[in-house]
Amino acid sequence: MRKYSLLFAHFSNINIKKKMNITYNEAARALQASIEKAKSLQIPVSLAVVDTGGHLVAFARLDSVYGVIDFAIKKARTAVMFGVDSDNMGAIIAGAEIHGYGMLNSNGGLLTIAGGVVIRNKAGDIIGAIASSGGTPEQDKEIAGAGADIIS
Repeated sequence: MRKYSLLFAHFSNINIKKKMNITYNEAARALQASIEKAKSLQIPVSLAVVDTGGHLVAFARLDSVYGVIDFAIKKARTAVMFGVDSDNMGAIIAGAEIHGYGMLNSNGGLLTIAGGVVIRNKAGDIIGAIASSGGTPEQDKEIAGAGADIIS
């Protein structure tokens, strides 16, 4: 029972205001910052920006392979749905010692590997998430982080 209480204690402290959503213009700015970062690293990625409901707001595919399109969207959805970067969610599930199959396969599937980053407004409220897929997990996180940083 303790492992479940640790998991739920984490989620009870997340500050997501559903009325605060990323605008298209903010999503486009975040996307452009991530595109610039990916190009500077010479990594062809797919990038997805979602609102607080996990709905796609903006997307870019930089000559990346087809398979990473879904990965980018799922990483962004994972980050916003749980209020933490996608790789942190993986650590939470592993640390709670629960079988995360149901959690990861809910809502059309989620991904708990690096590359999904929450986007916060200047007040610190979560307004969406951005994700990159196509590089290494570390590169994806760096690329997505560049987009999130431009907004906060």
